Amino acid sequence: MPPAKSSTTSSVRGGRITLREVAQALDVSVATVSNAYNRPDQLSSELRERILETARSLGYRGPDPLARSLRRGRTGVIGVVYDAPLEYAFADPAAAMFLGSVAHALQEHALNLLLLASPEDVTPVSSASVDGLIVYCAADDSPLLTAVLDRGLPTVLVDQHPHPPAVQIGIDDAGGAREAAQHLRELGHRHVGVVCLELGPDAPGGPVSAQRELSVGYRTTAERLAGYRAGAPDATLYLSEVAQNTPDEGEHRAAELLSAHPEVTALLCMSDVIAQGALRAAHHLGLSVPDDLSIIGYDDVPSSAALGLSTVWQPTADKGRHVGETLLALLAGTPVTNVTLPTRLVLRGSTAESRGSVAED
Repeated sequence: MPPAKSSTTSSVRGGRITLREVAQALDVSVATVSNAYNRPDQLSSELRERILETARSLGYRGPDPLARSLRRGRTGVIGVVYDAPLEYAFADPAAAMFLGSVAHALQEHALNLLLLASPEDVTPVSSASVDGLIVYCAADDSPLLTAVLDRGLPTVLVDQHPHPPAVQIGIDDAGGAREAAQHLRELGHRHVGVVCLELGPDAPGGPVSAQRELSVGYRTTAERLAGYRAGAPDATLYLSEVAQNTPDEGEHRAAELLSAHPEVTALLCMSDVIAQGALRAAHHLGLSVPDDLSIIGYDDVPSSAALGLSTVWQPTADKGRHVGETLLALLAGTPVTNVTLPTRLVLRGSTAESRGSVAED
């Protein structure tokens, strides 16, 4: 084979070096250079190494992944739509555990995750080059959800209301909440505070009015709140909404609620993250947990056991696995059905009988 031709023109003019320019420099066909990257078994090791070395010297960076994915009809990427700032996906232990489990299910099939956290702009969702979509957190009236469904791609909705033909994977939110409220009622608690997750994307934080409760947009919040009411129908519930699912917000809203309603003897928190903040609020207010105040969380993240927090367990990792496997089935054209996973109450040291229960009952 003749030596590679000099190609100073390509290297100095700027722009992306093409496969054709590498082939011209070596005086071989474009197909031969392509085989060096895509079908190396078709070439001798010496020829392939010479092609790769010439390509490196010219600044050729390999085949365009977008063009290659278009030829194959697949991108190898799954979009995860998250209707919240991106940092929440990493700050919330339950979200991080879920996403890790989804990634584990998909990576064995050479698929990657693309987080699309854009609560105010649907453009990334509408234009992302992905093979399928997972909606992890979106309000029912969210433009993000509409943008996802309009694309018609294989789609899995997580903890959302069903929207066929998308598949819904969720947990028994209401059942777990009902069990938690029943437990507090059996302990004699009749004045119970509820520190809610966001009721809608525009969560202002603070006391929840009857009107705002009627307009709740997130299925998870609505289901857990319905479960609390069903589990303690004769108790008085005092509702406060966090603006963000963070320990600081949980602490602030719990302290605000307890100060406004000193008769409250127990708190139902819609996440363990919120409950961790509620534990701090109780400490700063001089309230002993569980003697003065009982607290129950939701999720059972790993740190909750160390804190002695009673909580509602949900199979977060299993949910992520189900979501990943369901999306793989949809990509393969295999029929799948909606799945609802169980929850259960886990009792630790943060709940006790209400001191006023004998007098009240």
